[in-house]
Amino acid sequence: MVVEIHGFCKPQYEELKNAFLQDFEEGLEVGASCAVIIDGRYVVDIWAGHKDIAKTIFWEKDTLVNVYSITKIMTALCVHILVDKRLIDVEQPVAKYWPEFAQNGKEKLPVKYLMSHSAGLLGWDIPLTQEDLYNWDKVTNLLATYKPWWESGTQSGYHGVTFGYLLGELVRRITGKSLGTFFKEEVAKPLGADFHIGLPEEHDNRVAELFPPELPEGFADTFPTSIGERSFFNPIISPAPSSIKSRGYLAAEIPAVNGQGNARSMARIGSVVACNGRLDGRRYLSRRTIRKAIKQQIYGTDLIVGPTRWGLGWALPTKEDTPYWETWRACSGGGMGGSRLVMDIENKLCFAYAMNKMILEIPETGDPRTYKLIKILYECIREDK
Repeated sequence: MVVEIHGFCKPQYEELKNAFLQDFEEGLEVGASCAVIIDGRYVVDIWAGHKDIAKTIFWEKDTLVNVYSITKIMTALCVHILVDKRLIDVEQPVAKYWPEFAQNGKEKLPVKYLMSHSAGLLGWDIPLTQEDLYNWDKVTNLLATYKPWWESGTQSGYHGVTFGYLLGELVRRITGKSLGTFFKEEVAKPLGADFHIGLPEEHDNRVAELFPPELPEGFADTFPTSIGERSFFNPIISPAPSSIKSRGYLAAEIPAVNGQGNARSMARIGSVVACNGRLDGRRYLSRRTIRKAIKQQIYGTDLIVGPTRWGLGWALPTKEDTPYWETWRACSGGGMGGSRLVMDIENKLCFAYAMNKMILEIPETGDPRTYKLIKILYECIREDK
């Protein structure tokens, strides 16, 4: 089948477009979008393929897809906006803003530990169902009562689902608005970005189906610790259409995992950070807040995802797992199955990629698709100078 690439690509980035096409030709993609913004302007905005498992519906310009942990980038951005407004101080205890949190040794636990995945609250102590995650009060009240699984601040352990509830409850306590509403009003709407945390029903037909990765036998044994298994599988959020395309899931605000967007909207939002807080003549974040956001908080072998260097909510470059980095003044995040957002402040560059064919990442380099695309992107930039 001949694959047609749609959209816009400046001539100097033609190799990136060709690499994107090659992934379809080699069977690595079903439907996907890729966008690059430099200094606030799109230089690449392309998409191709199909958005359904039967391959009967084409991926279009406005197709949305669940980008999983890219949602964490958006949630952290909301907190940074509150920092800029001086409504929250990441050095202060969480309990200052959320009094019920001051239980089981968490009285002095600072906000920054939540943002650097070092709070030790990466899961629940009782079995939960996916539907339980739709009940905001239930899951946040449980987290408030818990004792950290280790000494907070001494070790990072990727808070795969709880990250969004912990920070989202802070946003709610401070603003009186849900995380999804705050994000819409302060980020998505001002930027004209088609990204949603809690999707209105009228957009359901735009959401792509996901192609789940095949999990090898003994997959649970690949986690470095039993903590990983406890957090990853309680509850299991199935990528099957009956699960993640259900109205309950799409409507819910699960601010660590159920953001619906595409590469265009991801790049647009990420450019706020890549352009040092100022975009289209409007300042969304101060330079000072961004400097603090990309300051290392903890660096080591994360209990869930291995060697990781965390800033405040966003991952920072390391030599171990991101050999394609051209600068240390950058941050990034990825979503389960392959989605990726890179915010390069040094080059005022934002790279975004979203797809519906999920693959298990290779620990040394991450998703080979995004590794290749980002590597070629920087080669194009060097050749253009």
